[in-house]
Amino acid sequence: MLAVLCASLLLVAMDATILNVALPSLIDDLEPSAIEQLWIIDIYGLVLGGLLVTTGAVSDRYGRKRLFLIGIVIFGLASIVAATATSTSQLIGGRVLLGIGGAMVMPSTLSLIRNIFINARERALAIGIWAAVAGAGAAIGPLVGGVLVEEYGWAAAFWVNVPVVVLTLIAGVWLLPEFKDAGHTRLDLPSALLSVAGVVGLAWGIKHVAKGSPSVVDIAILALGILILVVFARRQLGLPDPLLDVRLFRNRAFTAAALVILMAMLAIGAALFLMSLWLQYVHGYSPSQAGLRTLPAALAVLAGSLLAPWLMERIGIRYLMALGLGGVVAGFLVLALSPEPTTYNYVAVVFVLLGLGDGLAITTASSVLISAVPAARAGQAGAVSETSYELGVGLGVALLGSIHGAVYADRMAGQPEQARESIGGAFELAQSEGERILDMAKVAFDSALTTTAFVSAGIVAAVTVLVAWLVPSGFKATSGH
Repeated sequence: MLAVLCASLLLVAMDATILNVALPSLIDDLEPSAIEQLWIIDIYGLVLGGLLVTTGAVSDRYGRKRLFLIGIVIFGLASIVAATATSTSQLIGGRVLLGIGGAMVMPSTLSLIRNIFINARERALAIGIWAAVAGAGAAIGPLVGGVLVEEYGWAAAFWVNVPVVVLTLIAGVWLLPEFKDAGHTRLDLPSALLSVAGVVGLAWGIKHVAKGSPSVVDIAILALGILILVVFARRQLGLPDPLLDVRLFRNRAFTAAALVILMAMLAIGAALFLMSLWLQYVHGYSPSQAGLRTLPAALAVLAGSLLAPWLMERIGIRYLMALGLGGVVAGFLVLALSPEPTTYNYVAVVFVLLGLGDGLAITTASSVLISAVPAARAGQAGAVSETSYELGVGLGVALLGSIHGAVYADRMAGQPEQARESIGGAFELAQSEGERILDMAKVAFDSALTTTAFVSAGIVAAVTVLVAWLVPSGFKATSGH
């Protein structure tokens, strides 16, 4: 059962980053603008994140296995839509559908683990394996994508989902047990609409404000997203059977755990996106060579995730979550302080530190979230965990990607607009204008990477201090607190 859940999770996690190395090939084919490139990458995570609270509640009410299987089917069909895209709009539409399917699958995987593994120690190990697959899936996305793109073109990054979907569907029907709680009332539709609108508005606003020089509309959408989420939270407090029991956030450890997952995935999502471009455009590696060079991150996530259940019993939740985020801070500082032009040796160390930190942090935080709720409401904990996970990846690309893009554009001031937009644009321009413009773009990209790494280290360090303050000393994830 765990293998079936992890196989589906691997697909959903890989799709968050698999296009990173396919982007140059995709740009050549579909010619998306710079903003369309960002949307192609992060619309998946934003849609998925927006729907997770609703799908978590649906799984509790109507059956986790049922929602899981429907989600897998939608995910497979969406992969075909994206793989056959002949325009940027069709590709973005396919990514939206992938997000909808993924939103049905992800909370079901964690909530089913909560039901299947009754023993607290077994559950901690199962969550460790689950987190290893989630983190490693995001980290090996560039490697798998690179090999497939080089051999078969960017569409192969989507076609690869289809056979796995078919096998998982057959095995899931046969192996997985059904769980649903008869004690729930009907789904509150206004709450569902508020949660989707609030999360998407918040994500959109942060994305556009982070670019610099935001318009009045951008600021208004951000403010509206925050307001809608406040209205959503107040509505939940008045419902006898809320979509999401916001009282859970009164538990300081629960709130800290959600923050930890958000930060860990924000960091690795942004790093894999930017470093995939850096490996291909600045250093000239092929997609598969670039993907191979991100492998240290995947191996480190695997090691950190499997080590976390053992460490949880020995050093405690508070210190382990802080240690995990501390590893992420150290990774960004190595990148920020490395001499320019940055070499791959430094980047490999960065990947290892980010991966270890992510593995420790996500496994520990997921154990806290899933242990904080009764089994009947595990879908809610799964939704919070996965919303933090997917918003982290999406916001990492949007926020830190936009900061990097703004610094890059500033460093390229006075150059043609196409070259200022992105390093991909500079690469295309160099074909006709000569290599000088690309050489300038490489220096600007590297310089922007240093600035972005300093900003990232500062953000994660601040959250690390907050997490250490929020989690009570001696708190244990298996205690049911």
